[in-house]
Amino acid sequence: MTSGEDFLGVAGPFAVDVPWWAEVEPVVQRLQQALGVRVLVLRLLSVDGGEGGRDGHVTYHVEALERPRVLLQLPADPGLLNGHEPLRASWARVDGLRELLDWSADTLAAGGRPMTGPVEQRRTWNLAGLFRLPTDRGPVWLKATPHFASDEAEVIAAFARVDPGLVPTVLGSADRRVLMEHIPGEDCWQASAETAASGVHRFVAAQAALAVRPEERPSSLPDRRTSVFPERVLELLDGPVSGELTAQELGITRELTDRWRLLDECGLPDTVVHGDFHPGNWRSDGGPPTVVDFADAHWGNPVLDGLRVLSFLPEALRASTARAWADAWLEQVPDSDPARALAIAEPLAHLAYAVRYQEFLDGIEPSERIYHQDDPVTVIREAVRCAAAPAQELADLGRSGVR
Repeated sequence: MTSGEDFLGVAGPFAVDVPWWAEVEPVVQRLQQALGVRVLVLRLLSVDGGEGGRDGHVTYHVEALERPRVLLQLPADPGLLNGHEPLRASWARVDGLRELLDWSADTLAAGGRPMTGPVEQRRTWNLAGLFRLPTDRGPVWLKATPHFASDEAEVIAAFARVDPGLVPTVLGSADRRVLMEHIPGEDCWQASAETAASGVHRFVAAQAALAVRPEERPSSLPDRRTSVFPERVLELLDGPVSGELTAQELGITRELTDRWRLLDECGLPDTVVHGDFHPGNWRSDGGPPTVVDFADAHWGNPVLDGLRVLSFLPEALRASTARAWADAWLEQVPDSDPARALAIAEPLAHLAYAVRYQEFLDGIEPSERIYHQDDPVTVIREAVRCAAAPAQELADLGRSGVR
């Protein structure tokens, strides 16, 4: 724990009920209760045990906004906090975090909506800092993202021009930060068949509208069309992951790049792709979901979004949702073959995420890489597994639209 320039010592260990490392709200609550001052988690320092972003014994760097009167123990290792790290996120630094919160308060006040209480920290990790800000007209959400994330405010604005209710209301934005109106309802992790179908149908309609209105395309979106992805995958195979895959795995993965051409033949247009279109990034109060978290958005083939939602749904909902997604695209582009696209692109989706995960690793500081360390190799191996599916099985998938 620190307070400004002062190192105060260490607190804990103690147990929390939420197992995810990035979900720091219970850590903040426990420390504030014990120390009697407001605190904020800056970043993860180390993990002993646990995997997949959860469990184990986690050590964080925590900033006390005031000096606590409680004496903290001194650590056995005084070098626990390392010095300047060029890849450290702005919200993981004391000065950066304070500046972010000051900007948020000033922006809300300038808009006639001043804060009515202290900020509530919900999540912090290398991909985002998420905070809840109380106001007299309900909560506002502050999200900060790293340099390799897409400009969420710009992407939200593009979707809002074709379907305002599809995305959050933005109250303010600046470089890699956005203030958003609270969305009533719940995250759709337990989406029903009806919610899943309405979610994909509404989003596909918006994507189709943006596809035919290129002037609405966010100017800063990364280009990840089928003409670009093969080269990106080959760069990955020749570089960071080459020593972790077998010769057979590398050979099969290289051969998979030919599938991008087959995907083009399915006739789906390039458009704004969400990039992480699973139901946990939807919110609903009973109606069609509102979509959030556009940090992975890019310009490319929308089949990646179709496959992403299917991979997070229970088996019982996948067939109906795949049909709903395929029907939605057929309604928008009658001469396309979205069902075949789902079958062709399954291994390609894993390769696309391998490229993205490597971007995470290249863009974050060393102590945070534990979140994503094995992800590129893991998803490449999943692509190889998918490619081993019998040809007849793939053909059946293409006809039915079932993943």
